[in-house]
Amino acid sequence: MTLQPDRNSTSNMTAGQRMYALLALWLCAVLAGTAQAALPAEVDGQPLPSLAPVLERVTPAVVNVYSATRVQVRSSPFFNDPFFQRFFDIPSVPRERVQRSLGSGVIVDAGEGLILTNNHVIDNADNIKVTLNDGREFDAEFIGADRETDLAVIRIRAENLTELPSFDSDRLKVGDFVLAVGNPFGLGQTVTSGIVSALGRAGLRGLEYQNFIQTDASINPGNSGGALVNLRGELVGINTAIFTPSGGNVGIGFAIPVTTAEYVMQQLVEFGEVRRGTLGVEVQDLSEELRQALEIERSGGALITAIENDGAAAGAGLRPGDVITSLDRRSVGNTQDLRNIEGLASIGRELPLEYLRDGRERRTRVTLIENLDARISGQRLDERLEGVVLVRVPDRAAQRGARGVVVEEVRRNTPAWQSGLRAGDLIVAVNRREVRNLGEFRGEFPLSRERELSLEIRRQGRAYLAVIE
Repeated sequence: MTLQPDRNSTSNMTAGQRMYALLALWLCAVLAGTAQAALPAEVDGQPLPSLAPVLERVTPAVVNVYSATRVQVRSSPFFNDPFFQRFFDIPSVPRERVQRSLGSGVIVDAGEGLILTNNHVIDNADNIKVTLNDGREFDAEFIGADRETDLAVIRIRAENLTELPSFDSDRLKVGDFVLAVGNPFGLGQTVTSGIVSALGRAGLRGLEYQNFIQTDASINPGNSGGALVNLRGELVGINTAIFTPSGGNVGIGFAIPVTTAEYVMQQLVEFGEVRRGTLGVEVQDLSEELRQALEIERSGGALITAIENDGAAAGAGLRPGDVITSLDRRSVGNTQDLRNIEGLASIGRELPLEYLRDGRERRTRVTLIENLDARISGQRLDERLEGVVLVRVPDRAAQRGARGVVVEEVRRNTPAWQSGLRAGDLIVAVNRREVRNLGEFRGEFPLSRERELSLEIRRQGRAYLAVIE
């Protein structure tokens, strides 16, 4: 018996759906015993469905990324003792080992050689190498990284590169077919297929901004930074993480939407960092109990609990007790939604905002402001602070009397790193002048390049001095 597709129903199918329907028909034909020694060239007069034409366009734009990081190895405390070293004539040289990482990347600008990948693939790497699908290998230049979205941009100098066109990931729908391309377990380029299982996923640890595409296309270690594409070969996301109780794939993978990735890339290329504005509010989720207490009929929203007097929200007339329900014409269902929209909106851009006050819906417009007294990259103050991110002392620590500036991040192989500055250090003085907060720290700059830059820091209760050349 020959199976015939319903012509009326298939006429409304997309190309991808027709392809999968034909593939199902072919499998049925094989199971019914119609298969011969060789696969049929056609099924019911239609060519055998295949993803090969799509992948021929996609795979040249997906690369393997290898990074190497030198890390110090802890030795026995006896070997760290100066007397023990002299007695046994042991040289005082730190022991190191090379830690290697592998992942994937996507060429998004062939002319400039720009590659998108995950920050955790190349984080603090001393060397980054990229291998193309055709076997060519290149040293990569670090352009910038954003820990809060786990994205990074690197560059290679090469000719005849292939880039992937982008698809507006805001138009994705649950059920859309997708393909994941990457370098799992270092085996080499691998392709898996599946569907979009969910959109707007959040809840992964360690990331501030989360709006993931969930897919059941197999994603395994080494796929990080690879491409998630649709059946037209357009980039829809950057594969980032998996949910796994065992370390292997269980059909729950996460990708960063390409619209988010492109915004972050533009900022990294232009500034070497992502510059973010803020509303100047503290918020919490609108729970059922709060909703009833505030006599709010609708569910969802972000309740304002505190507001900065000179912040953007205060200037727009918002106040504690208001419930933000929409920002930039995007619905705000909880605090994570608000952070995502806020963190990926351009500084200085006026955004429409909707909120509830006393049970009534209100509208206003707000312009996001960059709060440099809360967070700033060191390179904006002095080139010797390249790769350093500085933040204000957390409120709880400030209430206990802590004063100064917290070092949030120090990139390896920068002047600050080589001087001994590390993440978690508390800077309390610049060139022997006390600084109590980030505003006072910024006030010490700019400094003449001929003048030394010395930072007095506190680390685990001990005082240190870092002189940055």
